[in-house]
Parts: sequence; C-alpha cells; structure tokens
Amino acid sequence: MPVRIRIYGQEATFSQGCWACADDSLQAMLEALADPRALSAEQELAHAWYAAGRFGGLVATEQGWEVAPHPEAEIRLADFAPAQQPERAGWLSFLRKRR
Repeated sequence: MPVRIRIYGQEATFSQGCWACADDSLQAMLEALADPRALSAEQELAHAWYAAGRFGGLVATEQGWEVAPHPEAEIRLADFAPAQQPERAGWLSFLRKRR
C-alpha cells in the first residue's frame, strides 16, 4: 500500500521501494534515502515516517496529516571524541603539539 508524505508543500508517494513525486528536486532528495528492502506495508510506513522526519514533513494517516518526528542522530560526537580527553580527538590530532 503506497504511503503519502508532504514535504515543502509537495506530495510524494512511497511504494515498493521507490518514491514518486512531481517535483524533481524533492524526488532526488527522497531517492537518496530510499530503502529498496521496504516491501511490506509496515516497512513502507516506517520508511516514510523516517524520510518525512528527516526533512520536517507530514505523513498521511487515517486521522489526517501528522507531523513526523525528527529521527535520532546517526553520528554522535562521542563516536569520534574520547570521553577522557576530548581535546585530543579529531582526524588532525597528530598535528597538535605534544606536552
């Protein structure tokens, strides 16, 4: 079952792992996020909620249009900075003067 979302005033439909939209730029943004493994109705709905949340959009439900929550961050600063010495973190840390 296709899922409809609304982003930036444009509507898009996600069905069988593909996005369909009249606006080419929005279609390109959504295709970059497309999950081709989302084939069941539950997976399509979950992916539509994720994509709408990434761009601050709405999802069409039985009750009407609902605001999609912003998804959790995929990358955190703690992934790169050690907790004990955050000043030594980063990819150019070897250039810093050693004490």
